[in-house]
Amino acid sequence: MAVDPRQLVAGFLTIAMFAMLGNMIKRDHFDSVKVSLQETSGVQFDALKSKDKSATQVSKESSLELKPCWAKPVPKTEQSKGFITFSLTGGPEHHVSQVTDAVVIARYLGAILLLPDIRGSELGQKRNFEDLYDADKFTTSLIGVVKVVKELPSEVTAENPAVVRVPNRVAKDFIINNIEPIFQTKSYLRLASFFPSINLKAKGKPNTDLDSTACLAMFGSLEMKQEILEVSDRMIERLKILSRNSGSQFIAVDLRVDVLEKKGCKEKGNGKKPCYTPMEIRDFLKKVGFNSDHTIYLTQTWWHESLNPLKEMFPKTYTKDDLVPAEKKAHFLQSGGAELQRALDFQICSKSDVFVPAIAGLFYGNVAGKRIASGRTQILVPSQVPSSSPIASSNFISTYVSKKNHLAYSCFC
Repeated sequence: MAVDPRQLVAGFLTIAMFAMLGNMIKRDHFDSVKVSLQETSGVQFDALKSKDKSATQVSKESSLELKPCWAKPVPKTEQSKGFITFSLTGGPEHHVSQVTDAVVIARYLGAILLLPDIRGSELGQKRNFEDLYDADKFTTSLIGVVKVVKELPSEVTAENPAVVRVPNRVAKDFIINNIEPIFQTKSYLRLASFFPSINLKAKGKPNTDLDSTACLAMFGSLEMKQEILEVSDRMIERLKILSRNSGSQFIAVDLRVDVLEKKGCKEKGNGKKPCYTPMEIRDFLKKVGFNSDHTIYLTQTWWHESLNPLKEMFPKTYTKDDLVPAEKKAHFLQSGGAELQRALDFQICSKSDVFVPAIAGLFYGNVAGKRIASGRTQILVPSQVPSSSPIASSNFISTYVSKKNHLAYSCFC
């Protein structure tokens, strides 16, 4: 029996279409296939391991920017009562969480929020909010949600505030039981944030007024001041030009020698590592498929000899000292400029083609949140790759992305 050639062609096309559909279904944010979950190392250093494509084969922009799932909280009509003050400490990764908790508490209590100052790591170091952030953007974004003032009335400053310790991601129950009774007695509080643990996991879509307030505060209120944005953008552009010249991506690696020395990057009793050394990062990047053409940005400010093995394999590896414009170095890299340096790191790591956290902690978590919200989900979490593994054997995608368990997924969809 003769077979119509058109039937053969139609059958072939049908099979091809099903094959293409199958591949599309299997794709993850890194355009990988046949993904399987693997628990790896470090506090919140779990990863998704994919065995079929190297890290260098991922698409340049793997997912679209998400849209907010929350509506701006309903404006409060009653007059604000009492005042809340606080200071920003640590780097931008801490500031994001501190601001969120302060805004949520002020919203619940109906209090006026004083624009915070910024305290440095050394005693007596103090900056104005405007030295790092856009104050107008901050106050404007919270109109109708929380009233923000730059100064307290003289009759209030004559008193001493009641100091209240506040755990990160403060819960409504904590406010009701531990903060509201004090506020009702003395309507002038000073919040002191602390981080008993790093908890950035999602808890479902925002369904209460405080949930929406937290989303707005964390993702819609803080913006670096213009000078920081301009310098970081110039640095990013240099990195992108270097990458385009070799047809590769640029990778931001959060790796600071002083932090590695304090943490001691050894396995803990649970078999997890809090950080990875330059040599371990070098081996990881090589094993997952990156090569000498790739451009690497390190959050280290000045070059350190322990970074030499990394640069030998990846010669286009740079620090802030290499990239900050000459006319800006005195301001950004001088002694006491740690907050400015971390501000640049936060911006660059949030906008790089690929982000690799060599250190577990809040910087990794809050950079991941900013990247997820803007659709930059290419976050590769290091793991000890056996030396016998072939080059480009694995991808390690942060479980913040693979499991969608970052709180950013509660605020964006």
